[in-house]
Amino acid sequence: MNKMKTILVTGGAGFIGSNLIRYLNAHTGHRVINVDMLTYAGNMASLDGLTAPERHIFRQIDICDGAAMKDIFTEFAPDYVMHLAAESHVDRSIDGPAEFIQTNIVGTFTLLEVARKYWLSLAEGQHKAFRFHHISTDEVYGDLDGPEELFTEETPYQPSSPYSASKAASDHLVRAWNRTYDFPIVITNCSNNYGPYHYPEKLIPLVILNALEGKALPIYGDGQQIRDWLYVEDHAAALWRVASSGKVGETYNVGGHNEKTNLQVVQHICAILDELILEKPNHIHSFADLISFVNDRPGHDRRYAIDATKIWQDLQWKPQETFESGLKKTVLWFLANKNWCENVQASLARARRGQA
Repeated sequence: MNKMKTILVTGGAGFIGSNLIRYLNAHTGHRVINVDMLTYAGNMASLDGLTAPERHIFRQIDICDGAAMKDIFTEFAPDYVMHLAAESHVDRSIDGPAEFIQTNIVGTFTLLEVARKYWLSLAEGQHKAFRFHHISTDEVYGDLDGPEELFTEETPYQPSSPYSASKAASDHLVRAWNRTYDFPIVITNCSNNYGPYHYPEKLIPLVILNALEGKALPIYGDGQQIRDWLYVEDHAAALWRVASSGKVGETYNVGGHNEKTNLQVVQHICAILDELILEKPNHIHSFADLISFVNDRPGHDRRYAIDATKIWQDLQWKPQETFESGLKKTVLWFLANKNWCENVQASLARARRGQA
């Protein structure tokens, strides 16, 4: 029987982090230490109903607080660190980049140094087995020109927004700690995630919730921006595969093999809602009648697409959900969890009032 490990997850109350903790709690016998500052995007309700709640320990801490993070390492002695804590919304990074620099760059640096000093103190067996897994994004690569190109692990970085630039900087720090200090890291860069517990200001949940209220479904520009969509539960399985089995120093791209334009995504959601909801708001014939086009965001990348060959060949991971099956599950989840949505939207409204 495998010995129970301790996994430190930063940002575990966020969208991907909470789904990762749910996966670890249900599919491994390991203990998870969840560190999250609980900003507007963190919600402990996303962790309700864990399979084994006794193996989940939460601490409300800012990763930029080096002393507090040192105490976490001392108290819990993690075997793995899975670092997801980040500011992650492109529009917010355009309006206020300072928080992205602080959390994504300074926070990653702080965590790296605390983790490195802890790693140096470990006995030989644990020292050799320790891993620091940095979870990043495909947005660090910029965008693609031709319809056949794909992001690989060797694609040069060309970030377009303050968000993606801050994530690119954090990736570089993690690689530098490996090169300079032999610190045992792995990195993943993922495509657009969707699924349960997705924050309501992101495209897919925003469209679902606006449609249910009969509000406009805003699409930037002409809606022809292409993204590769990855169901979040598939991503969680990939993250654990990399953390537990990935080769030290390596990067793995994680994609869903589901390229869709933003307009296609919205049209798919409308079609599912048309099928599920017969009485539509505002006397509309179809939810697609609510689609509207708004001015494009500054520096908007046109196409992202991931080549996930390496993680399949090296670690035998590939997504289980198609875009159609994953999106249907996602819409059904939001329809069944309106209380969660209302609570998160209320928190978002309070955060916006506080910033005004």
